Amino acid sequence: MSGLFSVDSAVVSGTLVLLLTLSVVTWTIALLKLWRQLRSDKSNRVFSEVFWAARDWQAAAEVAQQGSSDLARMAQAGFTEVKNLNSEQHDLKHVGAPQDVLERMLRQQVENMQRYNERGLAELATIGSTSPFVGLFGTVWGIMHALEEIGETGTASLDVVAGPIGEALIATAIGIATALPAVLAYNYFLRRLRVQVTEFENFAHDFVRLALKHNFKL
Repeated sequence: MSGLFSVDSAVVSGTLVLLLTLSVVTWTIALLKLWRQLRSDKSNRVFSEVFWAARDWQAAAEVAQQGSSDLARMAQAGFTEVKNLNSEQHDLKHVGAPQDVLERMLRQQVENMQRYNERGLAELATIGSTSPFVGLFGTVWGIMHALEEIGETGTASLDVVAGPIGEALIATAIGIATALPAVLAYNYFLRRLRVQVTEFENFAHDFVRLALKHNFKL
């Protein structure tokens, strides 16, 4: 790594190692989240088709129990809450009208799934915002080190100065190259998360509508 610089600086070398590590972390998070996103979208789509094709309310409950997608888990939580409402529990959690209780529970379920799917976004945002500054720090340090060596030799011609300074700018380039994928991945997954949350909210709304139609009975 230090061979990238004519100036032998442990700080610059450490900066480059850090940037490359951040780049590996970025691509690891992005690829894992993309794989999970594709798998989640497919499972949610399949479950939604089967769930809404159910012949009745009881059949829909059976479909929900067999599912493993995010929407299936939401449906399972909804049917569990409907059963709790039928048992006439009297704790504080179930105080209020059945519709309000069910809506509150489903809203909490949506928030829990949103927090789960937000994992990795904070890391991508941090890498995207700090990598250019890390690279700039390495460049500044490398230029300072190069100028010190040039001052010791007493030679300040353009061909002598341009080499070390040009190589020191590699740190800034690597910092930008690290930040760009992180920012792009963050924006993409943030948009996908918003679309997912909208789908969850729509499913919750339709579930409450069906539960109300069946008088919150199962």
